[in-house]
Amino acid sequence: MSDNSKADELTQTIIKTINERKPQNVQQLTTFVKERIPIAEEKILAAILKLQSQGTIKLESQPLPASLKLATYLKTSQALWYWATIAVATITVVIVFTVPEDFYPWSYLRNVLGIIFVLWLPGYTFIKALFPARMPIKTSTENLETIERIALSLGMSIALVPIIGLLLYYTPLGISVTPIVLSLLALTIVFATAAIAREHQTKAKMQAYSIAKS
Repeated sequence: MSDNSKADELTQTIIKTINERKPQNVQQLTTFVKERIPIAEEKILAAILKLQSQGTIKLESQPLPASLKLATYLKTSQALWYWATIAVATITVVIVFTVPEDFYPWSYLRNVLGIIFVLWLPGYTFIKALFPARMPIKTSTENLETIERIALSLGMSIALVPIIGLLLYYTPLGISVTPIVLSLLALTIVFATAAIAREHQTKAKMQAYSIAKS
């Protein structure tokens, strides 16, 4: 099936779902459409927004419910990645400063966490902050988008770490374990916090817009 055919099918499904099931908001509409077509949530949202811009459907903005506040969102399962990222980064820093390199077998854990801390977390949180909902590369499947996120996260980490080292080189701190580790920790926390805030904002908008009654 061509991309145009898929787009037409998705458009027709959205309109049919609105007429038949009367969803209360965009989030509910997305859920109903996903039950009929196995497609990424972000693509359904993009199609809904396109229909709105064309005037085919109308969305009405509503006040954000208290249940959608950021503080509440941080307590949901959708924010587990954020807490896991902060936990891994913090534990890694503690182990790096407390476990000697020759203290076996704990040094193996130190090395594994160190690799994740340097080659994954900075890039992962940076990409997550830039693209909280959808990748800039057009993909046909969710699995492919996941692969792209992994590749971009690794590549961005490899790019960010040398930049941090270069900046530290021109500061009184110099290039040593302590300033590099603390800088990467701060960078990871800042990017992760920005990412969770943007992710919450994106999902909140989906629920804060109701479908206008025709």
